[in-house]
Amino acid sequence: MKTIETLNIITIMTKKKVPFILLAACFCLLLSCAEDKQRMSKELSQKIQQDERIHTVERMAEELVKSGFTAGDSYAEVWIRDLNTFIELACRVNDPEKSKEALLTFFKLQGEDGNIPDGYTPIEGATYGYVYALSEYAPHVAAHKNTVETDQESSLIQAVFKYIQATGDTSILDEKIGERTVEQRMSDAMHFLLNERYNEKYGLLWGATTADWGDVQPEHEWGVSLDSSSHLTIDIYDNAMFIIAINNYTSIARKQEEIDFWKSKSEELHNNTRKHLWDAGKQKFIPHIYLDDSPFPADFDENAIYYHGGTTIAMEAGLLSREEIKGAYEQMKRNVQAANAQTIGLTMYPVYPNGYFKNEGMGEYGYQNGGDWTWFGGRTVQQLIENGMYEEAYEAISPMLDRVIKHNGFYEWWTPAGEPRGAGLFKGSAGVLWKSIQLFEENMAENN
Repeated sequence: MKTIETLNIITIMTKKKVPFILLAACFCLLLSCAEDKQRMSKELSQKIQQDERIHTVERMAEELVKSGFTAGDSYAEVWIRDLNTFIELACRVNDPEKSKEALLTFFKLQGEDGNIPDGYTPIEGATYGYVYALSEYAPHVAAHKNTVETDQESSLIQAVFKYIQATGDTSILDEKIGERTVEQRMSDAMHFLLNERYNEKYGLLWGATTADWGDVQPEHEWGVSLDSSSHLTIDIYDNAMFIIAINNYTSIARKQEEIDFWKSKSEELHNNTRKHLWDAGKQKFIPHIYLDDSPFPADFDENAIYYHGGTTIAMEAGLLSREEIKGAYEQMKRNVQAANAQTIGLTMYPVYPNGYFKNEGMGEYGYQNGGDWTWFGGRTVQQLIENGMYEEAYEAISPMLDRVIKHNGFYEWWTPAGEPRGAGLFKGSAGVLWKSIQLFEENMAENN
């Protein structure tokens, strides 16, 4: 309890002529509570400061991201959804101009309609099987876009905001690509979402059916491109990402009419998300609102599934109260226990049954269908810290630190049994853990 709150209570009791002995007892009790809380925070702060795992993982993350901007050791591309989660670390350990150029490259590859690609790779390496796009503004690279997603534009805007926060360099907004500045192109990207991915009935963005934040739809063996078999849907992840992007943009934009328009749109999206996607009875977000029909069997209860990743992004977007965040964390812990998993990076629980996705990697507890991703679990830790839940955050990050050290790497994802999978040097995992550590240090210092 804060000192001012204690004094206010004592003042009220004095005015009501509470007996002195009772007044003194209450004062001692209130003071004791305040001291206990302060002491507990100091103890946790000391525990974190003395935790060698924290310092080891921090150093490992910094060393990894010095190697560049590709997503990981098995990726040749720079992906914007990944770069968005380690851009601050990249600015810390590399020349910030390199981070700036990586961000500008995405704008150089922007489509005429405002869309932002998923990633880019050196043109000589554009052989993976994607449909590649070229640009006169970046002739040395080729771009591609996983069209089942609706988060590339939001990810780039968030990354620009983080770059400015990390460096103080607002000149990036005035960089011109063709006849448009970056600030104008950021607005173009958001307008693309309103023009091409906005559903008027619900007042929310749509995308293809995926598992939470994933980029694999169930109707195709690969599953990264919209086609005639796709089932269009509305989910929490895409809309929470857009809300964050709008809020980031309005905090750095300079034209008042733009700021006013997008602030109004953010409020609308916030209200519609709570109205249509939040299940108040179950205290969770529903997985999907289908704009036509579902790709899954009619007797499948999809709303039994709890999406960890989308819920975390909703926390960041300000869509949940502190009490709801606390409840979400407790539910995530119960899900981890039920799944026999290791951390709250568990993508969801329960998972989609085998065979519900044609992509064989999306079987039960595989990849985005119940894999354990530090890439999102670390972001949950960040939101716990931001909301003053330090004990819970430290509890949540501990098993993530343990397995990074045990396996000497930031793996892309893990099985419930703790077996590493995917890229062994996944920079998104490194970035979110590193940022969590920075938030621990900043918030614990302020709290004490």
